[in-house]
Amino acid sequence: MTIKDTPEEWEIRATETPFVGNKTSVRTDDVVMPDGHVARRDYQVHPGSVAVLALDDDGRVLLVRQYRHPVRHKLWEIPAGLLDVPGENPLHAAQRELYEEAHVKAEDWRVLTDVYTTPGGCDEAVRVFLARDLSEADGDRFEVEHEEADMEIARVPLQELVRGVLAGELHNNCLVVGVFSLVAAEQGDGLDALRPAEAPWPARPFES
Repeated sequence: MTIKDTPEEWEIRATETPFVGNKTSVRTDDVVMPDGHVARRDYQVHPGSVAVLALDDDGRVLLVRQYRHPVRHKLWEIPAGLLDVPGENPLHAAQRELYEEAHVKAEDWRVLTDVYTTPGGCDEAVRVFLARDLSEADGDRFEVEHEEADMEIARVPLQELVRGVLAGELHNNCLVVGVFSLVAAEQGDGLDALRPAEAPWPARPFES
């Protein structure tokens, strides 16, 4: 038996969108179950996101600290952002987020992992990139607003992040997934064996 996620779509008898927000919406589908019954499923429709685990030459991960109102916490996170344009190349979006949030550029980019953040209630797909060979970006810093105006930046050793996650001190989904994916890659075939930065992403197809 091959352990691999596979695409599948069950019949939808009816659908509606009871809420449309600025970036996301809520959809209600009447889905036919395997036994023939119809069940109503509500979920958030999301454009998708990218996140960047930026690793410097000293083995430190670049983090940003930002207020997240839904959970009433300031969270340490890796740089991340929405795919604002349908069909946007996720690599370009990741490069933009690293520049805007940290004023950093990277010469070496690879795909670290792809995840669905909360597939039981949201269709958000996230591609987490590994960025290496970091340097200060050229030009003026991006003008931030709202929560990002209060953002802090730090570089933290990888093993300190592993300890913090296991101790229940760090909670951001992309940080946790990125950190442990990086550890697994280092202990496996190595970082150079990771997928190329523009590897196909069926969850959010794009043009190179």
